[in-house]
Amino acid sequence: MRVYLPCTLPALAKAVAAGELGPAPLIGYAVTPALTEWYASGDTEELEYVALTEAARASLRMLAADRADGVDAAPRRVVVAAEVPDGGLTVGVDLAERARVRLADSVPLSKVAAAHVDDLYAIPDIEAAIAALSAADDGDDDARFTVDGAEAHELMWYATQEIPDLFR
Repeated sequence: MRVYLPCTLPALAKAVAAGELGPAPLIGYAVTPALTEWYASGDTEELEYVALTEAARASLRMLAADRADGVDAAPRRVVVAAEVPDGGLTVGVDLAERARVRLADSVPLSKVAAAHVDDLYAIPDIEAAIAALSAADDGDDDARFTVDGAEAHELMWYATQEIPDLFR
């Protein structure tokens, strides 16, 4: 099953050094039965895009958490697409996150299909979204608009052999 794993550039650099994404358990996003049922008119490609978008939202939250912990993380959302066996994950039932899955094991880099990363031109909007995230969670409509604005940026696709270039 194709799973989209939220990440950050520092976490991806650590994964490259370790040879795997982890430690387990990991939260990811995939085309789940709940997502398929909810988004009944979509084809597989559209459903995978929804899962990718959910993972990008989670990446934004990871960036905010890194910043709160003093980690100097570039304001670029990162989503890693990987192929994992169906038996290695548990599908969630949270209606707010219909695509959410839990992986029981770390993901070897050999299972990574690609990385999706914000382009440099998205940085100002991602930075603003990180700053507005807490207020958006508290119900501030203007902050929610700012956070939603991050989704206006498409993530760039990087082949597995291009991932090390992201750290130069």
